[in-house]
Amino acid sequence: MRLVAVGVLVLVTLAGCAGGLRAGWFAKDGLRYQVAAPPEGEWRPVAFAENDLAWAARRSGHLLAVNATCKDHGDPSLEVLTGHLLIGFQERALVERQPLTLDGRAALKSLFAVSLDGVPAEVEVVVLKKNGCVHDFTYVAPRGARAVHQAAFEALVAGFAQETGR
Repeated sequence: MRLVAVGVLVLVTLAGCAGGLRAGWFAKDGLRYQVAAPPEGEWRPVAFAENDLAWAARRSGHLLAVNATCKDHGDPSLEVLTGHLLIGFQERALVERQPLTLDGRAALKSLFAVSLDGVPAEVEVVVLKKNGCVHDFTYVAPRGARAVHQAAFEALVAGFAQETGR
């Protein structure tokens, strides 16, 4: 399982290039999935270890990230997988949790109030398991500012589809 949390707020300031997204599809290791990338004018791609795709808002300190793990994850619950995404954050408080269906599978959407090195933030994650892969979507926003780019996160998640055949 990847570690999104450690240093994520610092990484928002780094420019990079999210590789592999072509015509809305990402491919790696025999897996292909589709996402709705956020608007280019408002977001810039960033790259950091163990994430397939990530974008930072150009002016507001928000981050969107997507990842798929298709091996060595076992079969933990969606709640446990969500907890893995919060490693490194301090003062984790669950604000809201909601089951949903994504690409025909059960998924879990969770919102947390957190801090990282004393900086308050909100982290929203969606996790699902499909065809032997764990897919996760993460939205990090400064505390109280999540609504600014909530629509971009919801569109990113809603645009997800895993290609059949895996």
